[in-house]
Amino acid sequence: MVDNVQMLSRGLWGILATPFTGGAQELDEASLRREVQLFRGVPATGLVALGVFGEGVALDADEQTRVVRAVTDEAGDLPLVVGVSARTTAVAVEQGQRAVAAAGRPLAGLMVQANSADREVLSAHLRTVHDRTGTGIVLQDYPEASGVRITAATTLGVLEDCPFVVAVKSEAPPTAAAIAAIAPKTEVPLFGGLGGVGLLDELAAGAAGAMTGFSHPEGLQQALVAWDEGGFPAARKAFAPWLPLVNFEAQPGIGLAMRKEILRRRGVFSDGAVRPPARSVPPQLLDLMTRHLEAVADRVDGRGPGRTSVAE
Repeated sequence: MVDNVQMLSRGLWGILATPFTGGAQELDEASLRREVQLFRGVPATGLVALGVFGEGVALDADEQTRVVRAVTDEAGDLPLVVGVSARTTAVAVEQGQRAVAAAGRPLAGLMVQANSADREVLSAHLRTVHDRTGTGIVLQDYPEASGVRITAATTLGVLEDCPFVVAVKSEAPPTAAAIAAIAPKTEVPLFGGLGGVGLLDELAAGAAGAMTGFSHPEGLQQALVAWDEGGFPAARKAFAPWLPLVNFEAQPGIGLAMRKEILRRRGVFSDGAVRPPARSVPPQLLDLMTRHLEAVADRVDGRGPGRTSVAE
C-alpha cells in the first residue's frame, strides 16, 4: 500500500457499457443507472466506467463527467474504477483529474492503457498520472486498443517501479499464458477481460477474478464463486452453460453492439445503439441471439433490472 492506495479486491469488476438513446444517440443516464443496479444485484465486487467497451473515446468531456457522476451516485459504496482512454500523458492526466472531481469520492483506481513497450517510458507515464491525481492505477494491457505490446518482463519491471499500481488488466492473448508468467512473481492482482472468453484458464493461471463486461454478469459471478468453493472442476461446470453466449457475444467487431442489444432485451437499456464507427448487430444474427437467450433464460433471476427477455 502506498499513500493510502490499496490493491483491488478479488472478484468481479464489471465493465459498464454506456447507453445511448434516440436518433441523436444522447447519453441515457436512466439506462446507465439500471446497469449499475444489475451489477449491484449480482453482486459485483466493483465497477469500471469509461472502459474501452464503455465507449469512453466516443464521449465528449461533459458526457464523461456525467457518466462518472451517475455511476458514482447509483453505485453507493461499491468501489469504482474509471478508464482513461488517452495515451498521451498530459491528456491522460486531464482525463484522470476530471474523473476524480466528478466522482467526488476516492476512486479505487484509474485504468490507464499501456502507452509504450519501453519500461521507463511507461513507468514515467503511470507515475505522472498517479502523482497528479493521487489515485491508484490499474495498468491495462490491451494491445488491440492501444496498439502497444508489452512483455511479461516489462510488466513486472513496471510493477517494481510503480508500487501505486493496484491491479493489472491482462488482455493480450493468450491471456492465460501472460497471467501465468506474471502472477507468481507479484502480489499485484491480475484480472482477465475480453468478455470472459478465457475466464477459466485465467483463473487457473493465477488471475484474481474478471474485469470485464458481459450481458449476463450473473454467469461470471457463478463461475467465480464456484472456483472459490471447488476449484477448476466446479467452475467449469458452473460456467459451461454460459460459454456459448459468452462466445457469441464476444465476436470481434460487433461484440459491443451484441452486448448492448442483449441488455436492451433484458430491460436494462432502452436502446441498443452504438456510436459510429462502431458496427451494429448484423440482422442475420438476431434470430440466433434469441436462441442463445432462450438457452439461459431459466438461469437468470427475473426480479428487478436485468430480467431476461428473448423477444426482438
